[in-house]
Amino acid sequence: MEIYHLTYPEKTSIDDKGPFSMALGFFDGLHKGHQTVIGEAIRKAKELGIHSAVMTFDPHPSHLFDSGKNKVGYITQYDEKTRLLKEMGVDTLFIVKFDLDLASLSPEQFIELFIKGLGVKHVTAGFDFTFGSKGSGTMEQMESLAGDSYGTTTIEKVKDYDEKISSTRIRKLLSEGDVEKTAALLGRPFRTSGIVVHGEKRGRQLGFPTANISYNEDSIIPSIGVYAVRIEFAGKVYGGVCSVGKKPTFHDSSSMATTVEVHIIDFDDDIYGVEVKVDWITFIRGEVKFSSVDALIQQIGEDKEIARQLLFKD
Repeated sequence: MEIYHLTYPEKTSIDDKGPFSMALGFFDGLHKGHQTVIGEAIRKAKELGIHSAVMTFDPHPSHLFDSGKNKVGYITQYDEKTRLLKEMGVDTLFIVKFDLDLASLSPEQFIELFIKGLGVKHVTAGFDFTFGSKGSGTMEQMESLAGDSYGTTTIEKVKDYDEKISSTRIRKLLSEGDVEKTAALLGRPFRTSGIVVHGEKRGRQLGFPTANISYNEDSIIPSIGVYAVRIEFAGKVYGGVCSVGKKPTFHDSSSMATTVEVHIIDFDDDIYGVEVKVDWITFIRGEVKFSSVDALIQQIGEDKEIARQLLFKD
């Protein structure tokens, strides 16, 4: 898959690699709704005998306009999104820098530069995709301005139990710790990537050494609690029990940052500095402030056995 980074007005074109059948959208999460849009663009590319493409934007518009509490956390970081798109069979990925200059373009200007200007012959997007200044452009307008330059396909609402599958819905599920439902909407387990860093080493003192995961602060993580997870590094996948929380048994939670720590089942090697991928499988329980260290140790042991049973039940 070829990847091009575009910026308006400096770089809005590429060497002639088209024509393209292109899917348009931010595609955070690459959930089943997004997969439907992109799958249709790929299908249309095959039908027309042209290259398939995806155009997405960086950063999310909320990071430009809503730097406070409305700034959304990413479900998928760009390296993960790129990997998934490649696996889907996309030929070309366009990543367009979303800034005030791009946001000021009229719908007509956007189409001239990023559709016609790139040699796009077919555009596929969801029914609610908008573009141009203040999101004033719609797929109806995309079609009306096409002329003989390109065709369009608008994908209607993709539902799960009569409710739209959306990135907003997935973020809400993650905030509730519902990683199983999240996986159902994504079509795969929710994943967090990060580097193993030094922590308090308290888990080792308790007899359950943990990998303390430093994750991207722009990424969303599931709500505080204990989860059964799979953790991948060095080409291998292990089972684990993951604690997301503020360690209330040992600290004043109000002053603690949220940590993500994984006890890897049947593994005790040093992996500091290693990049890992954590797939969230099942919520086990909420975070508890224990009355004693012994009570905490007993509960961790029980959590580990629950995780083992969930992950290795086959």
